[in-house]
Amino acid sequence: MDILFWVIVGIIAGALAKAVVPGEGPGGWLGDLVVGLVGAVIGGWLFTALLGHSYPGWIGSTLVAFVGAVVLLLIMRTITGRRSAL
Repeated sequence: MDILFWVIVGIIAGALAKAVVPGEGPGGWLGDLVVGLVGAVIGGWLFTALLGHSYPGWIGSTLVAFVGAVVLLLIMRTITGRRSAL
């Protein structure tokens, strides 16, 4: 059940991060959602490593996943060199 929870939270965080981070990722929407899912795992790991805990519940988990997804999307945009049209 925990894996399904993180998949759902990761997809939500990926969609939110996609709305915040400008530009198009290398995989389009689907790629950004996958990056959001991976970012959720990274965000959870980072918050636990740095703070000693993660935030409980849907809102806290989504916040942690969102932070991880935004960081990972920014890194991916930098590596791929894609820029926003703005």
